Amino acid sequence: MAEKADESKVSEQKKKDVMTTSDEDSRDVLLEVQNVTMKFSKFDTGVDSLKELVVRAFKRDLKSRKIEVLKGISFKVHKGEAVALIGRNGAGKSTLLKIIAGTLSPTSGKAIRYGRVTPLLRLGAGFDHNATGRENIFLNAALLGYSKKQIQEKLDDIISFSELGQFIDAPLKTYSSGMISRLGFSIAVNLESEILLIDEVLGVGDVAFHKKCNAKLEELCAKGITFLIVSHNESVKRYAKRAIWIEQGVVREDGNINTVFKHYTELMTGTPTQSIDTVKPSSSNSTNKQ
Repeated sequence: MAEKADESKVSEQKKKDVMTTSDEDSRDVLLEVQNVTMKFSKFDTGVDSLKELVVRAFKRDLKSRKIEVLKGISFKVHKGEAVALIGRNGAGKSTLLKIIAGTLSPTSGKAIRYGRVTPLLRLGAGFDHNATGRENIFLNAALLGYSKKQIQEKLDDIISFSELGQFIDAPLKTYSSGMISRLGFSIAVNLESEILLIDEVLGVGDVAFHKKCNAKLEELCAKGITFLIVSHNESVKRYAKRAIWIEQGVVREDGNINTVFKHYTELMTGTPTQSIDTVKPSSSNSTNKQ
């Protein structure tokens, strides 16, 4: 009887251990993409205006077909991970990032964010060109959910990093595109949200400022900020240890960035590699954590 009691205690302890591990893993997840599918309607004949769209729809002279860009994408990103999202043009990477950012609703599935997200999808998007650079810092940060006090605490860092100097109090309509990009990038990286979404905007400014941006991202990585970066460039390896390869609307491979980039490069250059069948990640992403 004593032996059975001991076995029962061991069994109960194992259950508790499993539950504790599961709970810790769940708390560690900052981003969860669940079976996301995205379909767009493509019109067979060109429609140049909303008026033409309404008229043709009324006349039933409008033919369209559904294009499935994303086909049941699922993955998790843990706290402190820097993950590269790679794939050929048109694979659906930017669409997926917009869904994660909350600026686009998927046809089905969902993206759950367990922290504040700062998207760098298009630098300068949402800026008021009649307002000054300083005013746009407050406007942009407020849209991301920051209070006036929080913005004030980061204001000097944002202005200093942008290197805009006296132009910070000039209207944005007097800025060059490079100056606007600098301001947008400076706001995003200095607010330090829990999750940073970057869509191929790392070529900001001149060579010196580009180097400064890379150094800042490395600093944020060291602080444990979570990244999801869309890129074709292997230089992203300096931030990311894990890569998710999107091919034909599905996750073809998810794993170590060196391995995934090797397979991706082989396909792009015509070198024989594995079949097009989706390669699913292991049941646990713990090996992908930094």
